[in-house]
Amino acid sequence: MKVGFLDRDGTIIEDYEDKLWSSITEPVFINGAIDALKAIRQRGYEIIIITNQYLINEKIITLERYKEITDKFIKILLDNGVEILDIFYCPHSKEENCNCMKPKDGMIKMALEKYSKIDMENSFIAGDSLCDIQLGERLGIKAFGIGLDKEEGRTIKIDALKDIVRYL
Repeated sequence: MKVGFLDRDGTIIEDYEDKLWSSITEPVFINGAIDALKAIRQRGYEIIIITNQYLINEKIITLERYKEITDKFIKILLDNGVEILDIFYCPHSKEENCNCMKPKDGMIKMALEKYSKIDMENSFIAGDSLCDIQLGERLGIKAFGIGLDKEEGRTIKIDALKDIVRYL
């Protein structure tokens, strides 16, 4: 099974300064993101979201708020005909030094344990942060860096998730 491992905030939905997240109640999709997710699925990829949510343990948002936004995120996608295979999130603060916060590979390991048929060689990762690209490099898979200054290693620079389609 081919998988597109996608970051959420800044990749699919708008991202905000950390403190602003405490007032966010609805996901705002980035222009073209839903169509990009549809195209990724049409090309035979499952979609797994991997997202650092350190704001939870740093007490900027509650776990309940994260879950409310995630439920709305999933509903909007389903209403638009986009199925997500799964979502893995890291709630740990930066100081906790956990094994799941990107660029560490804990969330990928969780996905591989849950879905043993994942074909990592034909999967990819996409995100707007250096940690997403570093994770792709660590895993040795194709990585798409959204809004990055330059291409590095196996990383392909794109301006938005919608630009990914031409590379799949």
